[in-house]
Amino acid sequence: MDVAAALRRAGLRVTAPRLAAYDAVAAAPHSTADAVLLAVRQQLGAASTQGVYDALRVLHEQGLLRRIEPAGSPVRYETRTGDNHHHVVCRACGATGDVDCATGQTPCLTPSSTHGFLLDEAEVVFWGLCPRCQAAAAGTPTRTTGTTSTPTHHHVEESA
Repeated sequence: MDVAAALRRAGLRVTAPRLAAYDAVAAAPHSTADAVLLAVRQQLGAASTQGVYDALRVLHEQGLLRRIEPAGSPVRYETRTGDNHHHVVCRACGATGDVDCATGQTPCLTPSSTHGFLLDEAEVVFWGLCPRCQAAAAGTPTRTTGTTSTPTHHHVEESA
């Protein structure tokens, strides 16, 4: 994706923090804003927290990043946009992975009532324990909810 060209087409300035934020998310899908901030600072040497948060907001508004908000977890960003995929999230560590839509249609779920809405997307989050946390729990999975600490992030690959 040519992020610079997309920003120019939208009439926006192409800035180092915007490009670095996009690159950080592309390199580590489902990154939190704090993880993106650290990556941007590593790449640029210095960047303000507000500048990186603004870059993430602009990239999301322009459709270059997708913002996901799993309940009880920090907001995460990814570059996979416009395809109505879903997510799987580990209750213990917050690891997040992509799950393709079950039917491949948008939306892939049909509600009992639309209440007059014209639907264009369905968002589903599957919750459970990732393989790493299953192994750590040694067969005794525990459910954690409402945590305020930032989970250790590792990317979950989709399995068939």
